Parts: sequence; C-alpha cells; structure tokens
Amino acid sequence: MPHGWLILDKPVGLGSTQAVSAVKRNLRQAGYGKVKVGHGGTLDPLASGVLPIALGEATKLAGRMLDASKIYEFTIAFGAETDTLDLEGKVIAISEARPAHPQVEAVLPRFTGEIAQVPPAYSALKVDGQRAYDLARAGEVVELASRRVTIHSLAVIGDELPDAITLRAHVSKGTYIRSLARDIAHVLETCGHVTHLRRIKAGPFTLEQAISLDKLNEIGKSARLEPHLLPLEAGLDDIPALDLDPEEARAVRQGRVLSGLSLTDGQYWARSGCVPVALMELTGGEGRVVRGFNLSDVEE
Repeated sequence: MPHGWLILDKPVGLGSTQAVSAVKRNLRQAGYGKVKVGHGGTLDPLASGVLPIALGEATKLAGRMLDASKIYEFTIAFGAETDTLDLEGKVIAISEARPAHPQVEAVLPRFTGEIAQVPPAYSALKVDGQRAYDLARAGEVVELASRRVTIHSLAVIGDELPDAITLRAHVSKGTYIRSLARDIAHVLETCGHVTHLRRIKAGPFTLEQAISLDKLNEIGKSARLEPHLLPLEAGLDDIPALDLDPEEARAVRQGRVLSGLSLTDGQYWARSGCVPVALMELTGGEGRVVRGFNLSDVEE
C-alpha cells in the first residue's frame, strides 16, 4: 500500500475531484487495490498547476496542506468583467480604460500584506447550507462576507500584453485570485477578469516535482509509481523532526503523552529511525499526538 504524495500538474479542464478519481483509477489498474486518496487544495477546472495528491497515511495531512500558502501566476484581461470573474462567465461590465504597466505596479502595494477580500459569487463557499455557485447559477443574488487574507508578495512578471498583464502572487489560505484580479482592476478604475491561472507552488510542493496526466496514466499501464511518489514527511518540511527511541515510539503509537522533552513549544513530526510515527504538539515539555501514522514497518 503506497503512502506519500503524488504531485500532479493538473491540466485545464480537469476538476480536483476528477483528478483524485484519475489517481484512484490508475492505482487500481496498476494493481494497488483500494488506496485512500485525497487532495491538498482545490484547483478550479480552468486553472492548471500544482495539485498535491495524498495517498494512504498521507491523507491525514491533507487538511494541513489546505492551510498552506500557495503561489500563483495569473493574467488579468482589462476591459471586461464576467460574473464568474474568469473566462467561463458572461460579461457583466465593460470599460474603455486600459491601465499602463507603471499604473499597475503602483497599486500593487495596496494589495500586499493583510487585506480584506470578498470571495466570488461563483465559489464553493456555503450560504445557508448551499454552495454559492449553485445559488448564483440559479440566478439568485449571492452576498458573501468580506474576509481577511494575506498576500505575502505580488509582482508583475514577463512583458506587458495588449490589454492584459500577468502577475505572480504568494498568498495565504482562503485567498481567491479571481477576487484579487477584480479588485486590482477596480482600483485602476477599469474592470477585468482572469484569463490564465496557474499554481506553481502549494505548501512545499513545486512544479518541478509534478507529473503530467500522461505520466499518471502510464502508471496505470505498468510504469513504476515509486520514482514519482514523495514520502509522507515531504508534507511536513516546515516543521522539525523529533527522533524517538523504541520505547518512546511505542508510547506515541499508543497515544500516550511524552514528558520531559527539552524542546521549544510547537509542532514536530516524530519519527522512529527514518519512518514517521506521528504529528505531535509540544507544550511545556510535554508532547501529545495530533495525528498518528499507521505504518506497518514501525510496529514492534
């Protein structure tokens, strides 16, 4: 049973749920049987790029990956705003104004740091128990509350395009790039929508580690999975490791608290040798299990 991460370079047109289904299908065809599979951050069908796919025990870290920061490259086309804020929707506003490159550069500091952002009406957020995009598609007016998000960095990349510009943004969880594009256009006294969106990093995972859908399909046709499978702990590279002796490893697998640890408070991933045992939280010298990993080769 494989445990770890497959990083998929998701193509345009494929939803995140469809990508998970494609991984399940190819693993089944490769003879791995029923493998638990999850993804580490939704990516719209019209977007491409890094989609972390968790296998086996790594699925216990998928929620943590959702909280990780992301880096996107995206193109704003000026002059028209759509109801979906991307190419898929219908035009709801137009403008003759076309900002120049220096004007765009000048407003970017206003969108860097912690900002307030209203999510798109066409989003998966729930309103009275229903998805916002379902209500919007039904013709209802969707009003979503503003939320605080953090834009760690925002910069123009590449050459200016006719009537459009491409940016790179490093953002916190919960940030909607389509809303960011809309708001940048409004500050520039025009309107705009996203025509290209590519995620180049999600948490610790980058495009350099990603495989194409074609490569994934080759695994289903007997190509080896191992060269593309990253270890479970690859999703924990932002926190330190805690080395356990055999007795401590046994205690942690049983869910017991470790005492007398002279380490700084915070999260650690505990390991026995090089094998992950648990995600732990240390406070006041005591370590408690947040998530245990049931990997057979650490059993006594």
